[in-house]
Amino acid sequence: MDCRAVRSNWNIFCKSPENLGAAGIRVIKPQHMPPGWGNVATTSASMPTRGGATSRAFDYELVKNAPLTQYGVVSEEKMWEGLTYFLKGVLPTAEQAGVKIALHPDDPPISPIQGFARILRSIDAFDRMLEIYPSDNIGLLFCQGCFAEMGVDVPAAIRHFGKKRKIFFAHFRDVVGSVPKFQEAFHDDGKTDMLEAMKAYYEVGFEGPMRPDHGPAVEGDPTGNLSKIFAIGYMKGLAECVEKHLCSA
Repeated sequence: MDCRAVRSNWNIFCKSPENLGAAGIRVIKPQHMPPGWGNVATTSASMPTRGGATSRAFDYELVKNAPLTQYGVVSEEKMWEGLTYFLKGVLPTAEQAGVKIALHPDDPPISPIQGFARILRSIDAFDRMLEIYPSDNIGLLFCQGCFAEMGVDVPAAIRHFGKKRKIFFAHFRDVVGSVPKFQEAFHDDGKTDMLEAMKAYYEVGFEGPMRPDHGPAVEGDPTGNLSKIFAIGYMKGLAECVEKHLCSA
């Protein structure tokens, strides 16, 4: 099966890798998340955090009994069937176009929500996903925040997937807590050893794009730019520290 076989259902997406490859864009990040909840784990968008700032937070207790969507209950088996259909249909075209597909974890990585199973919520789940259609063109958007929400050792997870050359894109962010309840944190205020995470990227030879993604909102800055400036500076400082240490070792 390829894009031609599923063209009626995936017409727009199947054409996208061809167009993107022709434009020289080599990595895309679709999110295999169900409708109804959206793409970001938030039950509060303005939970107080350090220095008068606020950040998004999630508490499963507040949504675990949320009403079903129009689609009713959708099982894990059905979600895996859908993901399999998608990957087998799209990846042959992505390979021909030279475009890599980086799948983002479920955010929040907890299941179910509004009757939908959420399947990309663990290291084992991503290992299973990678076996559906073995290809150099399928991998991860490694969102550190989501893996921290899972409660895993983030640097170890970076090494796990990085050694397989399966991290195509990285979101460098952090949280406090883990499912079923967590809150987004400043880069120097979460639970992950961010220096060790940066070391892990260097160890596995990661050379893809990396960005801080979203973060706390600093008081008096509705644009969110101050938080992003802090995050990028923090990332650059860690990267320079790690790079100089490796170069002198």
